[in-house]
Amino acid sequence: MGTLTASLVVPSKLNNEKQSSIFVHKTRRKSKKNQSIVPVARLFGPAIFEASKLKVLFLGVDEKKHPGKLPRTYTLTHSDITSKLTLAISQTINNSQLQGWYNRLQRDEVVAEWKKVKGKMSLHVHCHISGGHFMLDLFARLRNYIFCKELPVVLKAFVHGDENLLKNYPELQEALVWVYFHSNIQEFNKVECWGPLKDATSPSSSSSGVGGVKSTSFTSNSNKWELPKPCEEACACCFPPMSVMPWPSSNLDGVGEENGTIQQGLQEQQS
Repeated sequence: MGTLTASLVVPSKLNNEKQSSIFVHKTRRKSKKNQSIVPVARLFGPAIFEASKLKVLFLGVDEKKHPGKLPRTYTLTHSDITSKLTLAISQTINNSQLQGWYNRLQRDEVVAEWKKVKGKMSLHVHCHISGGHFMLDLFARLRNYIFCKELPVVLKAFVHGDENLLKNYPELQEALVWVYFHSNIQEFNKVECWGPLKDATSPSSSSSGVGGVKSTSFTSNSNKWELPKPCEEACACCFPPMSVMPWPSSNLDGVGEENGTIQQGLQEQQS
C-alpha cells in the first residue's frame, strides 16, 4: 500500500490521470532551486496491478506443500520511494518488513494467512485502519476507503506471487477470502467475506463505490458464508492450531449482519 495519512487530505488536489501503480509520486516545483516530492494516492479510476512492480521473497516455505499442512502467510508492504510492492511468503509474518518508525507511522501493510477450518481452506487478510496514534484515527474513513479499493490489487499480488502453489493446488482458488479491518472506531471495525479467491481479485461490476470498491455483491448467500470457527479441542481438521496474526482471536467480539454485509466486531489490540 502507500501513504495513507497527511498527503491524502484534499482530494481536489489529486491528479486524476491514469497511473500505473497503486500509489504514485508527482513533483511539485516550489521554486527554481528546489523541488519536493509529494506522494499522492490515486483515489479515482480502477486499481491496477503491475507484476513488474512486485518483488517476491520466499522464506522457509515449499510451494509443493499444501498450506493445510505447512503454515503459509503473506506480508505485503509498499515503498513510497520506489513505488514497488514487496511480498514475503513465509510460515509466519515477516516482521523485518514492518520495522522502523516510518512503517509504524503509516501502518499500510497487509498481512494474510491460509487456514484450514473443519477441513475447508480459507484465506484470512488483515488491514490496520486506525488505532495506535492520532493520525491513523484522523484519517480512518479515508484509510478504510483506500484499503477497500486496493484490496483486489493486494489479492492479485498474492495470487501472482504464489502462482506455483495455486497451480499445484487449483482448488485454493475456490477458498473464501475473509478480510479483517482492525480499528478502534466501531464503524470500521469489522470482518467482510469477499467470496472465493478467484472472484475477490476483481473489482465488483455492481459496486456502488468509486473506483470499483466492493459493496454488497460479495456478501450474497450469507448463510453459506459464515466466519469459520476452529474446533475447540485438538483435531486433524483444523490447521494451523494457532493463528500467527498479531491480532489474537480473543479480540473477536460477536458476529452480525448489516446491510447484507457479514461483519464481526474486532477489539483494538492492546499494547
